[in-house]
Amino acid sequence: MSTVGGELLGRPGPQVQRGPGAPELPTGLSGRSWLVADAESGEILAANNAHWELPPASTLKMLFADTVLPKLPRTKTHTVVPSDLEGMGAGSSAVGVKEGSSYSVRDLWLGVFLRSGNDAVRVLATMNGGIPKTVKDMQAHAEELQALDTHVVTPDGYDADQQVSSAYDLTLFARSGLQKADFREYCSTVSAQFPGEEQPGKKRESFAIVNTNRLLTGEGMERGPYKGMAGVKNGSTTNAGNTFTGVAQHDGRKLLVTVMNPDIQEPHEVYKETERLLDWGFEAAGRVKPVGMLVPPKGAAGNGKGGDGQAGGDHAQASVAGSGSGGMWTAVGIAGGALVALGAGAFVVHRRWPRPKA
Repeated sequence: MSTVGGELLGRPGPQVQRGPGAPELPTGLSGRSWLVADAESGEILAANNAHWELPPASTLKMLFADTVLPKLPRTKTHTVVPSDLEGMGAGSSAVGVKEGSSYSVRDLWLGVFLRSGNDAVRVLATMNGGIPKTVKDMQAHAEELQALDTHVVTPDGYDADQQVSSAYDLTLFARSGLQKADFREYCSTVSAQFPGEEQPGKKRESFAIVNTNRLLTGEGMERGPYKGMAGVKNGSTTNAGNTFTGVAQHDGRKLLVTVMNPDIQEPHEVYKETERLLDWGFEAAGRVKPVGMLVPPKGAAGNGKGGDGQAGGDHAQASVAGSGSGGMWTAVGIAGGALVALGAGAFVVHRRWPRPKA
């Protein structure tokens, strides 16, 4: 495996460096690959096969969103034509996009994040110049983020030969996406109204869609919604099994956890293992020595720049606060949305790069 982010991350099996008072790792973890990281400092508290290249399923939509979202104004609309939906794989998850109906970019992103709609992905990819261009853009952005385990074949994460990512890379995608206010809004929304089909002479109705992230909604979870959960994205395909990346905040500390393909075949196992790793991470933080780091993007290393491949500062972008002490990316200004679990009405990740060596 790769050693990007630290030598220990290239070793197979669980990696943790416990200090005095640090809890033991949770027992019964069956995820083939998982990672626990501080979302702001980038310190990786523990990992298991962090760079193992595995099918990502719809967690790859985080890379899709991080790549395409800044390019399309949220109020822009598009009327769907048959070619927009061509090539969707059999059994694809869908939000209910209809040919001949128009949708705003915001509608479509809610369809992507809440219902993992491959139909919404296809339409947004069309608006970005088509599937081949979007795949190329995503691969270039992954390389900019130093997510070198990732090979993109489809924009929606549908199973395809040679399409892989890793727990490390998926965590990089989530961390980069969380710098963008619109990304944070969409991934944290519990429920929304999605436009129904437009029919001549009839009033257009809408229907409710609910986020499939069970740690956000609490659906089917013994403990209900995970305290402080604020996104990010789940996935499930035949080849990938179940995958999930989540971010949560307790007492000002924000943790990212990614779990890929648990061997235990029980309902909601990927969420249960994520829940246990989050519990462990919040207790262990400050009591373990990091086993590695989430690296900065190429464009940000040592220069205080944002490094998500975007310039300027429209409302969908985080602001960049360059500082002489290594460059802090400060994501600002998300209004409450549906972050009911936080109760604070806002969730902001301040991404810190290590200070440059003297």
